[in-house]
Amino acid sequence: MRAARARLPAAARIAAGQALVGVLERLPEFLVDARVAGYWAVKGELPLHLVCARLHARGQRYHLPVLADDGTLRFAAWRPDVPMRANRYGIPEPAADAHTLLHPRELELVLVPLVAFDRRGHRLGSGAGYYDRSFAFLRGRTRPTLPLLVGIGYQFQEVPELPPQPWDVPLDFVATDRELIACHPADR
Repeated sequence: MRAARARLPAAARIAAGQALVGVLERLPEFLVDARVAGYWAVKGELPLHLVCARLHARGQRYHLPVLADDGTLRFAAWRPDVPMRANRYGIPEPAADAHTLLHPRELELVLVPLVAFDRRGHRLGSGAGYYDRSFAFLRGRTRPTLPLLVGIGYQFQEVPELPPQPWDVPLDFVATDRELIACHPADR
């Protein structure tokens, strides 16, 4: 999946990013939630730059993940004029003071990157476990609840089934360049 994603030409990634905006606009929370988090697309991940533009146009705040010392994520407000720095993996993150970062519990909607997904909300991430550790407080809760977790990926990243691990935090929805998939337990 990573190789297929990385091979996508820039025009295909841009077209997918444009289509993603329309798909996300089918989700009411995307239109109104004040504190939305996403990611900085790297290595062919589905880009969110048009998503950011829509959020900013509506006055919603967009946040990017920042690696915390405890192996979890915190989230920093982002605008085009915010200074960035590369984290230990070379991924850009806002150069924000620690006291300004949001805890994952303070978010309303989180757009989560993925390598593969299934329709039950199981996600294969990059392997470091940051999202699962950061949102572990959601495990065992009736879903959906805040923050709403929406996996973001290309349609070709769907697989029939991913075996869940005890530490996994399932997604509430998956948004691809073609459809919005509800992953609620009642829909499984």
